[in-house]
Amino acid sequence: MLKKIASDALGLSDIGKIIGPEDYDKTDADDYIRHEDDEKIYFLIKTKADEYCFTNLAFVHVDGENAVTSKRLLKRHPYAQHKISGVMLETAGRVDLDVEIKFTLGNQAYSIDVDKKQIDKLNDLYKALVYISEITHENGIMMEMAAQSLDRAGTVLQNMRSSQTTLSDEYKKLTEFGFSWMESAREKYHDKDFGEVFEKYINN
Repeated sequence: MLKKIASDALGLSDIGKIIGPEDYDKTDADDYIRHEDDEKIYFLIKTKADEYCFTNLAFVHVDGENAVTSKRLLKRHPYAQHKISGVMLETAGRVDLDVEIKFTLGNQAYSIDVDKKQIDKLNDLYKALVYISEITHENGIMMEMAAQSLDRAGTVLQNMRSSQTTLSDEYKKLTEFGFSWMESAREKYHDKDFGEVFEKYINN
């Protein structure tokens, strides 16, 4: 117990280890993965207090207050609702024991220390997160452009000189078309599953 307290006080417990796929079922995070919805773990970092789990659908953080308590707080951040941004990788200096990956999910910033001996594996995660952030950024631009195009079309229609009946019919058609178009755009530019990205970069 004293060793655990000392380790926690020194911050050593914050240095994470990357867990291999063969041991995912031994982690707390695995209990909260939606296997029923084909959710799959692609990367998992475990410290003495926390678990940081990256699946194809979400980032799952099993948050422990410290290394000497069994109390946990589960935080789930679906990528479709919380965009990844500000991805950075800080390599180790000569005397450092760890490397650090940093990123922001929505408004929540994360900084995770990992054993520097596992830098090669962490590089794979870094590349995957950067690519996901680029995809979601571009998708956001395309969705905004689609919305602006519909707004312009509506404005043009309202300024047309036509009979009230014709204008009403045209506006109804535009509304129906716009709803269908935006639904299609959302399906195309609002990715929820990034399994292909993780498959591309994570070398398990």
